[in-house]
Amino acid sequence: MSLLSRAVRRPALTLGISGGVLVASLALIPLMGTEFMPPLDEGALAVNVVRLPNASLDGSVRVAGFIEQRLRKFPEVETVVSKTGRAEISEDPMGPEQTDVVIMLKPRRQWGTGRDKAELVEAIQKDLAAIPGLRSSFSQPIALRVNELISGVKSDLAVKVFGPDLEVLKSFADGAAAVLQGIDGARDVKVEQVAGMAQIDAVIDRAAAARYGLTIADINAVIETAVAGKRATTLIEAERRFAVVVRFPESARADLAGLERLLVAAPGGERVPLGRLADFQVVEAPAQVSRENGLRRVVAEVNVRGRDLGGFVAEAQAQLAPLTASLPEGYRVEYGGQFENQQRAMRQLAIVVPVALLLILVLLYLALGSVGDSLLVLLNLPFALVGGVIAVVVFRMPVSVSAAVAFIVLLGIAVQNGVVLVAFFRQLREQGESVADTVIKGCDLRFRPLLMTALASFIGHLPMLYATGSGADIQKPLAVVVMGGLVTSTLLTLVVLPTIYILAGSRRAAARPPGGPPGASVQAAEAASGGGGSAAPGAGGGGPARGQAWVGRAASSRSSMNRPGPLPPIIASLPRMASTAASSSTCSLTNHCSVMLVA
Repeated sequence: MSLLSRAVRRPALTLGISGGVLVASLALIPLMGTEFMPPLDEGALAVNVVRLPNASLDGSVRVAGFIEQRLRKFPEVETVVSKTGRAEISEDPMGPEQTDVVIMLKPRRQWGTGRDKAELVEAIQKDLAAIPGLRSSFSQPIALRVNELISGVKSDLAVKVFGPDLEVLKSFADGAAAVLQGIDGARDVKVEQVAGMAQIDAVIDRAAAARYGLTIADINAVIETAVAGKRATTLIEAERRFAVVVRFPESARADLAGLERLLVAAPGGERVPLGRLADFQVVEAPAQVSRENGLRRVVAEVNVRGRDLGGFVAEAQAQLAPLTASLPEGYRVEYGGQFENQQRAMRQLAIVVPVALLLILVLLYLALGSVGDSLLVLLNLPFALVGGVIAVVVFRMPVSVSAAVAFIVLLGIAVQNGVVLVAFFRQLREQGESVADTVIKGCDLRFRPLLMTALASFIGHLPMLYATGSGADIQKPLAVVVMGGLVTSTLLTLVVLPTIYILAGSRRAAARPPGGPPGASVQAAEAASGGGGSAAPGAGGGGPARGQAWVGRAASSRSSMNRPGPLPPIIASLPRMASTAASSSTCSLTNHCSVMLVA
């Protein structure tokens, strides 16, 4: 006995097992990680190196050259290029203390060290850690720019805190960085550099200034001329004009004792040292004040390696909850970076997928002409997703946008197979086959087309599963989901869908009143053939025999057959022959004639 026959004979057991498999696959969903996009191997590395905010441009260039020399010693590295400061376009804001080092790698077959890319990154990171005063973060050139353009940060995850007080924001960001550092998979944890800029503060003694008859503006004018510079005249060269600014040289501006000895002319003729009128102090001031949506913002950044981004964010949110609750009123926390892109993509898919399913239902109704058959095809879709879920868990692959698109592709393949099978079922039913014979015969005749369709798609995705070239990281989730879903989709389409079709057909037959359309079709057949033979009762009593019912459907549909000219004599005499055979309780002629008519 075939698998289909066993499944049809025990529909409750079949549907129970299928439902159990579906529930088990749903239980596997919490084990699936999530991320925005799989990490694409660009064949290069990008290292963002940050120094102190008061680093000079000349010093940054010398340090960048030193880093390039050290990196060229690695046998996997082909060339190294560094960029310090901001480029001409405004989308890349960087100070002279920041340098992006782009490392171009040789083809993998030329490495010869036995290390993979992750091990190479670890080795480079340890080498750069020996250089004092540097803070490095590793990424890839395209990923680095995409993250910065979309979310304003260069890391996988950014914990953004918003509020009015910069000190409170910096304190929270430092605490968040300490928490993120202790989570498994956290790499390159850093806080946005908002402090570290040395600044000279001059606190003016108002009482001393009043004793000498000086105003605050007088004292500020002297300090401005000495430190910041003041425009003395204008230099005209042809059509161009240049402002001539007078100020102390850099060595004198950095000498606080020299500034305090600077003499200020008082209205009474006295020349008062500036140290008597103001107190000079070197303090640490904010290097930058970042804003987003009109609010001050400080970011704690982290890269995630060795685990999925969604699971890392969930753990980070749970551990940062007490710290977030301690924030004063008017402060809030957001999560950005790749996680922000993932959430945005999933929200859009949550709208697109239901709309697509609704459109599929409308198209199925237009194609099949029956709401029941359309819902029957859609009922097969959850079972098609079972294989995709199991494949993702087995391969330990996070669900990304690529995998989500693969699930949508899988739904399309499942709908196609369901339409092929249900449409053929309808064709057999119109030819007079019973529900049971329709299912067995339809699955038997459509097994090869469905299997060929599934195998063609399965084999077509097989190279994507083992590809190692550029873009293979994006293609692999697509192949895993589609190939895993094709296995369960084909199996369940040929087992579960026929079982549900039989149950639905049995209920329709039970709900049909006695003496309904089957008997009427037999009378129409006898009237069309002109025969007066009596119809023998069926085996169940009171109903028409199978041969009579089939002949009635054949005669009633004869007028709708799209063939030019009159029917051949042998075809026209088939109803009378079948009626005679039915009256003598012989079904062999009827079966033979049905084959001739279908042909």
